Amino acid sequence: MKVLVDLKPALDGYAGIPQECRLLFKGLSQMDGFAVEGLIQHGGRRLRAALPVQHQFSQDKQIDRLSKFVVSIYEKPFDNFAQAVVYDIQRRFSRGFLRLRANLGLRLPLSRFEADLFEDFVWRTFFSKTLNADCQAQLMRTRHRVLSVPRQMMHKAGLDGLKFTQTPSYAQIDTRGFDAFVTQNPFPGRVTKGTQMVVRYHDAVPILMPHTTRDKAFDQAAHFHALKNNLKQDAWFSCISQATRGDLLTIFPQAEQRSVVIHNIVSDEYYPDTSPPQIVYQVIRNRIAIDDMVKTKLPKTFAGAGFNTDAISQPPLQYLLMVSTIEPRKNHQLLMQAWEMLRYSTHPNLKLVVVGNTGWDQEPVLQSFRPWAERGDLFWLNNVPAAELRALYTHAAATVCPGLAEGFDYSGVEAMKCGCPVASSDIPVHREIYDQASVYFNTYSAADASQSIGQLLSPHAQAQRDQLRAQGLQVGQRYTENAILPQWAELFARLTPSKD
Repeated sequence: MKVLVDLKPALDGYAGIPQECRLLFKGLSQMDGFAVEGLIQHGGRRLRAALPVQHQFSQDKQIDRLSKFVVSIYEKPFDNFAQAVVYDIQRRFSRGFLRLRANLGLRLPLSRFEADLFEDFVWRTFFSKTLNADCQAQLMRTRHRVLSVPRQMMHKAGLDGLKFTQTPSYAQIDTRGFDAFVTQNPFPGRVTKGTQMVVRYHDAVPILMPHTTRDKAFDQAAHFHALKNNLKQDAWFSCISQATRGDLLTIFPQAEQRSVVIHNIVSDEYYPDTSPPQIVYQVIRNRIAIDDMVKTKLPKTFAGAGFNTDAISQPPLQYLLMVSTIEPRKNHQLLMQAWEMLRYSTHPNLKLVVVGNTGWDQEPVLQSFRPWAERGDLFWLNNVPAAELRALYTHAAATVCPGLAEGFDYSGVEAMKCGCPVASSDIPVHREIYDQASVYFNTYSAADASQSIGQLLSPHAQAQRDQLRAQGLQVGQRYTENAILPQWAELFARLTPSKD
């Protein structure tokens, strides 16, 4: 079976969907009976086409075209006059061209990227933020297709159709030769006859909680109409949790017969770390986020504290850990309030370590960080690699997952795999994914969160913490490649090609 797998989210950093994208691509690439290629597309930039699927260029021209494609990920390649004119026309009239293609039934071509001479670019751009270098050789053998049109432009051009009709008009991409196309999130396009679309459905937040998204009106419309169009095109939906599937069926009950639940794969990079707890000092010192709003002051005990004799002599740091992009639905402010209550009462020396890049509407959260960071009691880190994050999980007093809405929530499972106790908000997806390996608190009550976390940290709760660690290690085994990939094989066996 030939499968085209969406790699667009792999350009988007360390968040959950990019992780799932990389892990799924790796897993599917090693399954017997599958020939997997990646679809490379940018969210906002127009990419230079790589090689035509059938090409007869000289060696130097092939390399020049491939190299210019790589450049186009970051900036506009150097062009001669004719190429510059064509590029400018494409940029100025791209939405109109897309609408015309959609209305005339013309396919968007996919060019072919051969990575043989560009292994460093492929590995570091798409895979290294999640995957271990041991799988690099395997992934370098895969091939890729390039869709030059930006994903956001495809959404906008489709939604332009609402100005004239009641339904958007989405262009078709040329997926001839592929049996299936696996896309991350609803896709603003159609596939060629003979290809079955599979939508990896993460959550319905843009529809059910639009007030928490970045570009509220656009995100809501783009998600809803692309999702509706995918359903109309007989796509299958691989939902990352039963809670997510429940939201999908609430919106579109007709998706019941074409939707399944396949949980995320969690990286095997997470397991109990054997380094001494003092390594946390070094990780914090090296990964402190630099931001004008939050100026972090390292305590004197951190001064020069590396992985050396002085660092080892420091007492272990007691801290709560939260790992998440900073955006409204992650509920950082509730954790801040709960942690402050603990500081004011039973745990005056408890630190807070927050790992995550900024997303949107983060200013109130960063403002709440500021006074504590300036005193050296709160540490905001970002761009933390898996090996260092593993150490932070292992040595944390607890990992807290306070989200208002989640599709899966990687951080809790990663913490469990590292032997760290977990406290999480009492939402359906946490109950489903974490099961009995977490303590739960009211999603909207800082007092309840403070009480639950405080009880977990109590000197008298050692038996509870040991039980949570044991249960967490068992829960983590549910989300390994060996557990998840057979479910994908079962789904692919049920697919029927698109009749579009």
